[in-house]
Amino acid sequence: MSSICIDGFNIALPKGSGIATYGRNLLPNARALGLGTQVLYGPPSSRSKSNTLNEALLADADRPPAKQKRFERFKRTWMSRMGHDAHPILPSGEVIWPSRGGGRPAADYFWAARDLFSVSHRAFQAYGTETPVRFDATSEAPAPSVMHWTATLPLYAKAVPNVYTIHDLIPLRLPHTTLENKDKYLDLCRKIAARADHIAVVSETTRQDVIRLLGVAEDRVTNTYQAVDLPESLTSRSQADVTLELEGVFNLGWKGYFLHFGAIEPKKNLGRIVEAYLASGVTTPLVIVGGRAWLDEPETALLNQVKRDGGPMADRIRQYEYMSFSMLISLIRGAKATLFPSLYEGFGLPVLESMALSTAVLTSTGGSLPEVAGDAALSVDPYDVQAMTRGLQALDADEALRDDLVARGLVQAGKFTPAAYQDRLRNLYSRVGVL
Repeated sequence: MSSICIDGFNIALPKGSGIATYGRNLLPNARALGLGTQVLYGPPSSRSKSNTLNEALLADADRPPAKQKRFERFKRTWMSRMGHDAHPILPSGEVIWPSRGGGRPAADYFWAARDLFSVSHRAFQAYGTETPVRFDATSEAPAPSVMHWTATLPLYAKAVPNVYTIHDLIPLRLPHTTLENKDKYLDLCRKIAARADHIAVVSETTRQDVIRLLGVAEDRVTNTYQAVDLPESLTSRSQADVTLELEGVFNLGWKGYFLHFGAIEPKKNLGRIVEAYLASGVTTPLVIVGGRAWLDEPETALLNQVKRDGGPMADRIRQYEYMSFSMLISLIRGAKATLFPSLYEGFGLPVLESMALSTAVLTSTGGSLPEVAGDAALSVDPYDVQAMTRGLQALDADEALRDDLVARGLVQAGKFTPAAYQDRLRNLYSRVGVL
């Protein structure tokens, strides 16, 4: 059986990320194509003789890396260019993976190479070198047929095709919104473009960026988009049950608030969302869900000032740093509208999730968002606060508009089903001889 292996760099993060969601969704959809699935981790611990302990260390995402002496750290960074050997770890059935991280990934087995991601990152920053990975295969755990890197990582697998997903080129398109060293980032992207057997992207916008900015031939870049596949156990809950939860936990009514969710970083445009909300004069509460990421101070300056000043406006804005996935689904379902007027996105999963959950959406004309939203959302220029203000007022007052957007949204979400995604993945993996 042919198989794919994906990196566990983002999947292993305690609070995950959009790329972690991408990786976790990729695995079951690859299985649906008849492919075996594996995940490559870089735990901070050396290999143990106990398979169960090795698996437990993969699930222990909050465990800090062991301290290293200065010379040992230098030596491992310098030697990274020589490569890392990944050893297999079979699911033991004994380890309970954290449910908040999504549980155990849908993989047949795992690979582990100590400190793989941290050491390879240091090596690239210091010397501009990529790190090769070798799979120490066994009869129970044969090497993958293809290595699919779900992010721009300074790594490559030896002896198998390498596919890299580039979600966006935001550090180059919107450099002021990220902290990356732009020289190193471009260097890494160019090396990936030269080395990759194929490149996957999640929107036509990113595909054109990769072709234009990295000089990649059109036939070497495949757009797979993404899929929305929400658990039926959450989507099938009755409106009465969700309403009871919203009232009990948040003191919010069904379709009685606006929602914005996502990491607080410049491209998410939270500062302008808050400004437009305050200027709109609407009394419908605004719920913000998202942890602080980078360069967040300008985005939260007005919000923090309103909170400090107190008064009725402060009471109408609710802010939560973290929310469990099940509760976030309830919040999306119960919202009057989701506000996601991002400056630029490689895809924009919150828009798709909201439409699939029968919630109206206000989004922007930035990046790939028009591809995802189609004609099923209220779209505005993300830099135009007045347009955003008018959009909020319309969504707040016009029930017929919201109902129309919900109906259109369900049709639009139907274009991004798992079946459609699997067809695109089949096309991708056929390019490297796997299917």
